[in-house]
Amino acid sequence: MKNINKNDMKYIYEKRARFYNITANLFYLIGFREWAYREKAVIALGLKSGDIIVEIGSGTGLNFSLLQDVIGPEGRIIGVDQSDAMLEEARKKCQRVGWHNVDLIKCDASHYKFPDNIAGVLATFSIKAMPSYEEIIANIAHSLPPERRFVILDLKRPRWAPDWLRSFIIKILSPFGANHENASYQPWVSVQNYFEKTDLEEVYFGVGFIGVGEK
Repeated sequence: MKNINKNDMKYIYEKRARFYNITANLFYLIGFREWAYREKAVIALGLKSGDIIVEIGSGTGLNFSLLQDVIGPEGRIIGVDQSDAMLEEARKKCQRVGWHNVDLIKCDASHYKFPDNIAGVLATFSIKAMPSYEEIIANIAHSLPPERRFVILDLKRPRWAPDWLRSFIIKILSPFGANHENASYQPWVSVQNYFEKTDLEEVYFGVGFIGVGEK
């Protein structure tokens, strides 16, 4: 399988935008408690009412309701994504629900300039699809104020799995841009390199992880 670059990944998510929420829920068929992990990642941010949160690879806005429950209407969500189609689905959702405290920004996350007053950064099932994840994490670590957190929820190659099973998992996830190259990415290591306080929790038998970095 050829390596997937930024443009390839953008094309994949442009195609899947309308059906992304439905296909993402298919994880439940194999017992992967995606929503519970999303909730846990949001809790790990340690947000409070009125906070400003940046979500990298915000997609269709699946996490927005969880974030809204914490920050309330006084807070603000900044969703950063490079896919027009994903951002359009998120925009429709915000209009439908009546969220007026969401800013949607089209930008390659490696070039995004973070506001000075952010309370945290979230990335769920997105950063491992980004070849420049190391640069993005370094930028986040530089931009976050002290005692604020960056939280990643994503998939990883389980240590216990034989090569044939790892290849099978990658094949299943290939519609989401997974390949053998980005399956080998280790963003949690980058978090450990750039943040003073870190935590890593594996979920679903080591197939997923929640990584936390704090300034």
